[in-house]
Amino acid sequence: MRKAAVVVLTTGSLLTVSPLAAPAHAAPVPPIASKGAILLNNATGTALYTKTADTRRQMASTTKIMAGAVVVNTKGINLNHVVTIKQAYRDYVVRQGASTADLKTGDKVTVRQLLYGTMLPSGCDAAYALADLLGKGTTPAARTKSFIAKMNQTAASLGLKNTKFDSFDGISSAGSNYTTPRDLAKIASYAMKNATFRSVVATPKYVTTATTSKNTKRTYTWYNTNQLLGSYRGAIGIKTGTGTAAGPCLVFAATRDGKTFVGVVLNGADRYKDAAKLLDFGFGSSTAKTMQLRSLPAGVERD
Repeated sequence: MRKAAVVVLTTGSLLTVSPLAAPAHAAPVPPIASKGAILLNNATGTALYTKTADTRRQMASTTKIMAGAVVVNTKGINLNHVVTIKQAYRDYVVRQGASTADLKTGDKVTVRQLLYGTMLPSGCDAAYALADLLGKGTTPAARTKSFIAKMNQTAASLGLKNTKFDSFDGISSAGSNYTTPRDLAKIASYAMKNATFRSVVATPKYVTTATTSKNTKRTYTWYNTNQLLGSYRGAIGIKTGTGTAAGPCLVFAATRDGKTFVGVVLNGADRYKDAAKLLDFGFGSSTAKTMQLRSLPAGVERD
């Protein structure tokens, strides 16, 4: 579960549900229960569907999409650079009641492994480790603040006016970590331009080993919390998020027959069904009604 302040911020006019640049097959506009949604043609950036697409809402762990994008687009980043896990990362997860990759203190893991730990089980400990590594400053607080500033700088460079990050993982005590469906879809499209990012978020299950402080080997197994993977034909990502104020959120993408659509549903009671409906609308298919969600093993992270 994700912690977040109970506030929804709005800006501009609330948009009614509308198919923009509707597909040529003229499929009926799908009824979407989520409070905010959008579907983009990834090649053109054209919105095929919007619902309150410019209303600011909290985004929970979908925040990690931007965190991951900052990491993979850092100039000169070495994905094989080794990071030693600090007790502070575990303490943070416990203190916040946050989702975790269950990284063990003293284990030596690579940046690449931390990306998987951040994006698949939505590990806030893994996200903390990345922010602590790539931010500038003499203290963890200063370094994480610096990393969040990079996230905001990237949002500004993408021309996003309705997005602000005050968190590297979506845990926002002040409620100043927000976006809109339109902005979040643009963030996702930007992130998906990177091959490493695409590979990570398309992985349903990741098994890897790390060296412990006692120079032994430890195996980590992480399952992707995004159950659209393996459930909807062509799904290739991207990230779940759940919070008290944000509700269930999903940023998703799928490719069929050379077409790729990227979408967002925020605060949705049935985010996977809504995502499948939107993708069906884009592809001109009708698989949402019969889609069976990939199950997650008992005891693994759900977000």
